[in-house]
Amino acid sequence: MKSHSINEIQKELSTLDKKEVLDLCMRLAKHKKESKELLSYLLFEVNDEKEYLDKVKKAIDELFLDINRKSAYTTKKGLQKVVRNLNKFIKNSSKKETQLDLRIYFCKKVKTARINLDSSRIISNLYYREIDKIKIIFSKLHEDLQYDYKEDLEKLAIIQ
Repeated sequence: MKSHSINEIQKELSTLDKKEVLDLCMRLAKHKKESKELLSYLLFEVNDEKEYLDKVKKAIDELFLDINRKSAYTTKKGLQKVVRNLNKFIKNSSKKETQLDLRIYFCKKVKTARINLDSSRIISNLYYREIDKIKIIFSKLHEDLQYDYKEDLEKLAIIQ
């Protein structure tokens, strides 16, 4: 079954009354956890991005505490879980500043947790992939915002 385009869906939604749209949204939220999380973000947290950032950073801290560092394999699996959740949180917010903040925070946590990047090629690739994403986002920001983030990036030795 082929799904309809966004434009077609938008036109169809505009023909429905408020109650029908509400029912569709609730049904969508019940279907998938990601849809429910996005809807929660859009309804309750979009107006206070700083509070959202704080919540996400606390969640990342908890995920870092759960990482089993007995072997490179378990460390890798733990970091992959953190990155999966990080990407999910970033997907909710469409702001580049939030994305940059969270990726920088992840890299700082890796540094402060003293995770050995040389213990596994996958771990180092995971970390440096985040660094590359930070560079790309940073280059797309306005000059004033770049200045605000420059110090954080220098601490991570991303830019000189």
